[in-house]
Amino acid sequence: MFSFFLIFVLLVAVIFFYMQRPEFGASPSARRLEQIRKSQNYKDGKFVNQHFTPALTEGYSYPGVLYEFIFSKRERRVPVDNIPSVKTDLKALELTEDVLVWFGHSSYFLQLDGKRILVDPVFSGNASPLPGSNKAFEGTERYSVDDLPEIDYLFISHDHYDHADYETLIKLNAKTGRVICGLGVGEHLERWGFAASKIVERDWYEKVELDSGFVVHTVPARHFSGRGFTRNNTLWLSFLLQFPSLKIFIGGDSGYDTHFAEAGNKFGPIDLAILENGQYDIKWKYIHMLPDEVLKAAKDLKAKRLFPVHSSKFAMANHAWDEPLKKLTELNENQNVPLITPVIGEQVNLRAQDQQFKQWWRDVK
Repeated sequence: MFSFFLIFVLLVAVIFFYMQRPEFGASPSARRLEQIRKSQNYKDGKFVNQHFTPALTEGYSYPGVLYEFIFSKRERRVPVDNIPSVKTDLKALELTEDVLVWFGHSSYFLQLDGKRILVDPVFSGNASPLPGSNKAFEGTERYSVDDLPEIDYLFISHDHYDHADYETLIKLNAKTGRVICGLGVGEHLERWGFAASKIVERDWYEKVELDSGFVVHTVPARHFSGRGFTRNNTLWLSFLLQFPSLKIFIGGDSGYDTHFAEAGNKFGPIDLAILENGQYDIKWKYIHMLPDEVLKAAKDLKAKRLFPVHSSKFAMANHAWDEPLKKLTELNENQNVPLITPVIGEQVNLRAQDQQFKQWWRDVK
C-alpha cells in the first residue's frame, strides 16, 4: 500500500512540474482577469457558449469514448502516402497579389488589399504539449516560420494546441505586427514574450478598426478552450474580416449553432467562408461540425465560396484521414456550394470566383 501511495505521489509531482513548462501558457490574472469578469459571456468562473453545449452528445460517456480511442481498430486515420504539397515563395509575392495559401489543418496565410495575415499557425509538426504524441502527416511540413514574410496581423481563434502552437508563436514574435485573439489568450502570449502593446484581445460582438478600410468583427463560436486541466478560462472566437474589397469569415473551431445565421444576416453575403471540417464525431457534435452542418453553416453565412479546413494534417478523431473532404464533396453534389480545396502551398486567387481545384485526396492512400 505504501509503495502504491509513493508511486501516486511521484506521478502527481511529475505531472505538476511538467505542466509548469511554458508550452502550457498562463492563466489570466490581475487586470486581464478583471476585464474577463466583466464579460457577459463569463459566468461562474468560466466562459460559456451562447447555448447549452455539452462536451459529449447525449448517450455517450468519457470512459466509453476513451476506451474506443485506445482499443478500437480505426482504419486509415493516418495516410500511407505522403500528403501532396507545393512550395509557394511567400516572400516573393507582390503586395498587389490577393492570395490565400493553406499549410494544412487550420493554418493559412492571407494577403489581401496590401495586408499580410496569418491564422492559427502550427509549424512545429506536433499538435500536443507532449513531444511526438500528435505528429503531422508525412508531407505536410513544407513550411516554417522562416518561409513567411513580415506579418501585419496574426489571428488566433482559440488557445488549443492545434491552433496556438508555442514553438511557432515564439519564433513569429519578431516578425508579427499585431495579434488579434479572444479575451484571456493574451496571458499566454505575454508569457511567451509578446509585448502587451501588440495584443488585441476582444469579446464577442466587438468591432476592431485595424487599418484604413480594414475592419474586424468578432463573432461567437461554439467550442471551448484550455491548455491544461483548466477549461474555458479564455475565449474562443470567429472573425469577420471586412476588407475594402472582400468579406472573409474565419470560423475557428465550432459546432453548428445560430451564430452562423446571425453573422450571415448581419454581414452577408460573405465572399469566402473558412470553416472547420474535420476531427469530428457524432459523439462530440456540439463542439465540431459534421460535414452536412458545414454546408448548412456556409449557406447560413450566405457565403459565395467555402474553404473547408481542420483536416489533412493531424489525426485527432476516429474517422479516416480523407473522410472530411470526401463526405463534404459528396454531400455538396446536391448543394452546389463553390468549394476551395487546394493542396498545401497552392495559391488560391481570392478574386477568381471560377478557379478550379483538383480533388487531390482521391490519389492518396
